[in-house]
Amino acid sequence: MPEPAIALIDCNSFYASCERVFRPDLLRTPIVVLSNNDGCVIARSADAKPFVKMGEPYFQIKHKLRQHGIVAFSSNYALYGDLSERVMAVIEGMVPTVEVYSIDEAFADITGMPGSLEQLGRQIRAQVLQHTGIPTGVGIATTKTLAKLANHAAKRWQGQTGGVVDIRDPARRDRLLQRMDVSEVWGIGRKMTEHLAGMNIRTAWDLAQADTWMLRKNFSVLIEKTVRELRGTPCLEMEEAAPAKKEICCSRMFGKRLRELPSIREAVATYAARACEKLRAQHSVCKQIRVSIRTGMFNPEEAKYAKGVMCELPYPTDDTRLITKAALAGLERVYRDGFAYSKAEVLLLGLCQRNQCTGDLFAPMQPAEASQVMDVLDQINSKWGRGTIRPGRVQLAPDWGMRREMMSQSYTTRLDQLWRVSAR
Repeated sequence: MPEPAIALIDCNSFYASCERVFRPDLLRTPIVVLSNNDGCVIARSADAKPFVKMGEPYFQIKHKLRQHGIVAFSSNYALYGDLSERVMAVIEGMVPTVEVYSIDEAFADITGMPGSLEQLGRQIRAQVLQHTGIPTGVGIATTKTLAKLANHAAKRWQGQTGGVVDIRDPARRDRLLQRMDVSEVWGIGRKMTEHLAGMNIRTAWDLAQADTWMLRKNFSVLIEKTVRELRGTPCLEMEEAAPAKKEICCSRMFGKRLRELPSIREAVATYAARACEKLRAQHSVCKQIRVSIRTGMFNPEEAKYAKGVMCELPYPTDDTRLITKAALAGLERVYRDGFAYSKAEVLLLGLCQRNQCTGDLFAPMQPAEASQVMDVLDQINSKWGRGTIRPGRVQLAPDWGMRREMMSQSYTTRLDQLWRVSAR
């Protein structure tokens, strides 16, 4: 059998790179992207990283951004999601098996592919850049954990590597492990790093040489799998289809404080409808929901209040109408007058696939007519755009919506915002 070969293709500074695709004038300008309501920094281009830390509040660093000529953008999730799909489509057209791991990275099983796999990695980079404008890094190894490390090296030393690193050779693998801090290993967080440092495990190489039984005893079987993967033994399988989520949450900070119940009803109905779209997209139904609201928690001059409530549904369902009705009933139970609310959340729980719910023989089930209505609603919205048909309480452009004052255009998803090129 051929030696396993796994590639990780990861987009470089993805959100910032998306903003540059249709703004070539910003090719050499540092960029940061902000969270919901323009709160804090969630993405930075490489040339912005020396000046801005992840998570810094925007209102605190405005002067620093101006000082260093850094351009800030509000999050444009429609643009990022569409460009992500295009990147993944290019990769899927070049390799036999792809696991989309997140919005900006994918594993590819390239075992047994002819020719130089390092050259294949360079071809993938070139194709993705040509077809989408997004730069990527490629790491190649015998396991997913090693591929992650190889990808990290490809980005860190891009000038020397050209954005592709292949560490299938044991000698190259060991040299890289000795140079990498243990915190760079996939799945090793800050607290775990501190625990390992107390055991004199400071590099990826130290971790690979550690006793697996001791680590499993002190931590978990996951850390044991990580060590075995670092040694070149595959323990994590490729997943071509993402598993269905066990919970679905839709939660947003309001663009302004809300004091009146009608506006909060609109928000909860809107979040419930969006959560139901995600529910039906994975062919699931839910058995219960949790609705919660809260005020801002950091302003000492504002009164604090936060509460949530569980709402049981009469039967497992994906019907937006029924779920929204239950969510609004839950809101009535937790709402208290006199507070300035900053956030609401709708959480769908007890999820199972449509054909896998085994309830009581005499328990009510979702009517076939309701399923048909939801299918037609999704088909229309898929063809003509989200919100073409929606519950009456759902607002497309509410005054309480997220603040996104610096958002770029939806160049690829809205006809009225297509990129225009004019001859001079």
